[in-house]
Parts: sequence; C-alpha cells; structure tokens
Amino acid sequence: MVCQAYVEGVSTRRVDDLAKSMGIDGMSKSQASELAKDLDTKVAEFRNRPLDAGPYTYVWLDALFHKVREGGRVVSVATVIATGVNADGHREVLGVDVFTTEDGAGWMAFLRGLVARGLSGVALVISDAHEGLKNAIASVLPGACWQRCRTHAMRNLLTRVPKAAQAMVATLVRTIFAQSDATQVRAQFARVVDQLEDQFSAAAEFLTGAEADLLAFATFPVEHWRQIWSNNTQERLNKELRRRTDVVGIFPNRAALIRLAGAVLAEQHDEWAVARRYMSTESLTKARMQLIAGEVAGAEGVTTAQLDVAS
Repeated sequence: MVCQAYVEGVSTRRVDDLAKSMGIDGMSKSQASELAKDLDTKVAEFRNRPLDAGPYTYVWLDALFHKVREGGRVVSVATVIATGVNADGHREVLGVDVFTTEDGAGWMAFLRGLVARGLSGVALVISDAHEGLKNAIASVLPGACWQRCRTHAMRNLLTRVPKAAQAMVATLVRTIFAQSDATQVRAQFARVVDQLEDQFSAAAEFLTGAEADLLAFATFPVEHWRQIWSNNTQERLNKELRRRTDVVGIFPNRAALIRLAGAVLAEQHDEWAVARRYMSTESLTKARMQLIAGEVAGAEGVTTAQLDVAS
C-alpha cells in the first residue's frame, strides 16, 4: 500500500494518516520512506532491461528539472527521459537518468547507455535545440535525422518579433505545417520567409537557419507528422511525472528521485504496452523505406534486395 501510494503521488508525510485509516498506528515519515525503497528492484530492472523490440524508428528526448539535497544544500538536477516507437508500433519509455547539468557529456553517456542496451534503427530523433544534445545525437546515433521541436522553435522565433505582431506571425508560421505533402511544406516555408523578410527580418533569418531541422518531419509519411514534428507527446508525459514529483518538492537524494520517476515511467510503459498501437506497422515500414529511398537516390548499384535488407 505504501509503495503504491508513493507512486500515485501521496507524500510520505501523509502516509501516516493513510495507515491510521486502515487501523495501523505509528507509520513515521522515515518508515514510509524505507518501505518505498522496495520499488528500487523494480525500477532497476526497468531501467536496465534490453531494448530488443526495435527497430525504434522514432525517438523523443527531453529533460525536466527537480530539486535534490546534496552536500548540505539544495541543487537542481536534470531528469532526462527517452521514449520511442518500437517495431510493433507501440510506444516505450526507453530510459531515464539524472544529470547534474543538462550538458553534452551527460547526454552522450545517456545515449550510449541506450545503444548498449540494444537501441537500434533510429531514423529520427525529436528534441529541443540544446547544443549538447544535438552533438550527442550526431555522435552516438549516426545516420539518424534530427527534428527540432516546432513548439520550442516557435517560442524562440516569437522572441524576435514585437509582442503586438506575435499572434499574426505564429498563425503565419503554422501554415507551413498545414500542408498536405512535403513539396507543399517546403514551398509554403519559402513563402512565409519571404513575407517576413521585410518587416521581421530577424524572424526570417531564424527560420532560414532552422529550415532543415524544422522540416525534417516532411521526409516521413504524412500520417506520422503530427506525432513527430514536436515533443508534445513527451511534454504530456513530463506533465504527469511533474504532477507526481511536485508532491515531494525536494528529494532527499538522487536515489529517491530515480525511485519515484522510474516507478512512474515504468507504470506508463506498461500502460502503453497494452494500449492501442501508436503507429501502424505498415506505416512504420513505409517510413523506413521512404528514408532509405531518399538516402540512396542517385546511388549506383543499389538493388531492391539491398533496400529490403536495409529496411
């Protein structure tokens, strides 16, 4: 009961009242914390399990921050999470870890750990534009495309526009993502940049520099676009995790943070495993074939059999 209450977001300070309501007296905060440690084995197994359901065509990466007591003071640490779509079309929580800071070295180690556990076949990684993360993706997942989250990019874009014009510019930029095929997406992108050039040159320059990263989604099947052009699906997961961790506020150590975050994510992972497929296997095969076809376009001596093997 204590373990489940902990995962559901009941603070250890309130477990005593819960225990008394069940006729159990004397459940102190420290006793509740000790009982919650029973989750450690489950969380460790979840975090170290083999990633053998690939290829994982799409991977989402994000970080959120929590407060932890270390060395007699309270510090902010980055809780990093990776999710993906497996070969069967179901979503998975691939991994979770805690860094001192969200830097390139931390992301590099995290991604290498995922690869060591079996992460393979990644065609597209979706994340924000953190430089350390981008470099880690390029180094550890060579050949994978990178999609800059359109939501984060929009926030950055609007800082380059006067407040009175932000709604108009945002509406204009959204028309890029309202097109029905890749050719129209790129054509509309060019039109939007042209329209912004005269009055909002800083915004136009930002878009021009981010074009390849913002439009990476257009290489993949249209039916996947809404899921892969932003980190919104990951943000919803973060929101649920935040709801549970906000109850604690300040964690006594990193182990306690990993315990709760890992338990919540393991629970979500299990729910996804029995839920409706996030993407169909047919569309995932199509995605891989489209990417491979694009990579080998114009190459000599590439046969259909080789494409089948690559896919």
